Amino acid sequence: TGCDGPPDAIVLGSTTGGIFTTETLLAADCKDPAAYRNHALTTVAEELAGRCGCTGPVITVSTACSSGAVAIKVAMEMLRSGLARKVLAGGADSLCRLTYFGFKSLQLIDPAGARPLDLERRGMSVAEGAAMLLLAHDTTAADGLRVLGAGLSCDAHHATAPHPDGAGALAAMGAAMADARLAPGAIDYINLHGTGTPDNDLAEGRAIRALFGEDRPPLSSIKGTTGHPLAAAGAIEAVVSALCIRHGLLPANVGYRTFDAELGLEPVAKPTPAPLATVMSNSFGFGGNNATLIVGTGHRTTAGDSCMTAPPLVAEGFACITGAGRVAGTRERFFAGESCAGCLDEGPLAEGLPPRTIRRFKRLPRMALALAVNACEGVAADRMPGAVSLGTAWGALTETHDFLRRLAETGGQFPSPTDFVGSVHNAPAGQIAMHLGIRGANVTTSGGDASFEQALLVAGLLAQRPGTSILVTSADEYHPVLSRLFDPSVRADAMADGGGALLLRRSASGQGPVIQMLDYRSGGCPDGLAGLVSRLGGADAVNREYGVILAGLPAGSRDQAEARLAAFVSASRFGGPVVDYRRLTGEFGSASAVAAVMGVAMARQGVVPGPLAGGTPLLLQGKSLLLLGLGTAVTAVRIAAP
Repeated sequence: TGCDGPPDAIVLGSTTGGIFTTETLLAADCKDPAAYRNHALTTVAEELAGRCGCTGPVITVSTACSSGAVAIKVAMEMLRSGLARKVLAGGADSLCRLTYFGFKSLQLIDPAGARPLDLERRGMSVAEGAAMLLLAHDTTAADGLRVLGAGLSCDAHHATAPHPDGAGALAAMGAAMADARLAPGAIDYINLHGTGTPDNDLAEGRAIRALFGEDRPPLSSIKGTTGHPLAAAGAIEAVVSALCIRHGLLPANVGYRTFDAELGLEPVAKPTPAPLATVMSNSFGFGGNNATLIVGTGHRTTAGDSCMTAPPLVAEGFACITGAGRVAGTRERFFAGESCAGCLDEGPLAEGLPPRTIRRFKRLPRMALALAVNACEGVAADRMPGAVSLGTAWGALTETHDFLRRLAETGGQFPSPTDFVGSVHNAPAGQIAMHLGIRGANVTTSGGDASFEQALLVAGLLAQRPGTSILVTSADEYHPVLSRLFDPSVRADAMADGGGALLLRRSASGQGPVIQMLDYRSGGCPDGLAGLVSRLGGADAVNREYGVILAGLPAGSRDQAEARLAAFVSASRFGGPVVDYRRLTGEFGSASAVAAVMGVAMARQGVVPGPLAGGTPLLLQGKSLLLLGLGTAVTAVRIAAP
């Protein structure tokens, strides 16, 4: 309501997608892939986009319980950068067996109901819910309400437990206040993350005391009322924060009875009228993913650097994994025009990784960590990435399958806590942060065959200041049962998986290839591929700028993708070589990440190998490579020589 047209983009936080239906189908031993069409996290946002007519970027954020708040931060940066004028942002999660029994296996559910901040608190109440905000880039807003600032951080401490001193929470709150250009004294009320679990509440309390000292504003958690709706929590609480300001009300901390001296926070005991202008809202999740929003009636913060005027993102390091091996093996086959498809054996996959670190890892986290370590190999300590942006179409399939299988085999009595922790989409990104000590923003996105492109887009939004660096990684694993059920491009007899990583830095004088997100259209291109050609500057500009096209034609929608490619070539009159890269990488969600790494390798040497150029090596001579995604989303990425 209140929207005079479709939003330019949608950013949605989610952790469950359609898995409740998937659980039922797997229990019934359903083998029809069509029945699982709504499993993927991205389907929720895509359905929303179809209903409201959004044809711009549709991004799914999955950072566990901070997802909804992180989605709002990403949406804010879209507006600030000029990529959108209005963005629909929020979070949605539904109850499912995996999350309920998963939290139960970790002994994080309180049978008596959540009692945030109470001395006798024993855990959370798992819930479901949804909330959305329409964020607009204009000077008027209802009641003058705005999201004034947002801050992200990562504990880089533990897969589930927060940093005991609340270091990550403190960093997120500090970043949000800096973003909003506010001092602690400007905060009128704090909406706590406050799940009711002993460790989380204690860590948040310590962070609050460190930031505000003894002069703390009123505070409370609403999860004693709402329960913990996981990815939706941050979005719901952003809406509640706005309502508190609108109605001049401090909400009660339901479930609180007894003061906890160690925690040291006395929450609002009952609904209390109070004039409010600025509210801080905290959301923290597995993997140490922290997000803080500041909602208020103040003036808008100064816009950030535009993506058009910020220095370019330069690739200072890169890595990939395919069935042919890591970069060297993949490059040899890819450049020869030979297939790299397959699944790298566990021994080579784990090579160079600390055995103690990965002893409980299954395939996807091992793959993601190997990519991160390889991309950062040889990088000086002061040039290591400050943030992580990870894309994955399907997440950790092995952990998900093993958790649900054991849950069924034991009648729900003995679910695996290790598999539950590993099943969340952002688990690999958390492991990367812990291993490399990365404490900045840590964001995981999931967008089907465009998951790498989503990760790249988010990276560009979060790392706009000159000199900032971010590790962009995208990976997907093959699973013998789930891959062919979930991914329409996967055949039972065609195993393939892998991914790629790029260490990117904002630099006007960098020595590496430049990588730039040019266009992202959900549901295809509503104005046709001629519209994409126009946005790239027209046919003459396409032929002047680009020497080769790396085209992503997913098998699950190949006829449509081939028609789109033909339309693009016709509209642009492009006469250079076109590389159908999925014929070489094999079919898996993050195949475009491998293609991007191979594009970076070609840009560095300035040559397109003969087998990819039609027989004779093609000198790029200053021309760029164009990475086109032509699946459900139509995307364009420029890879330019140093």
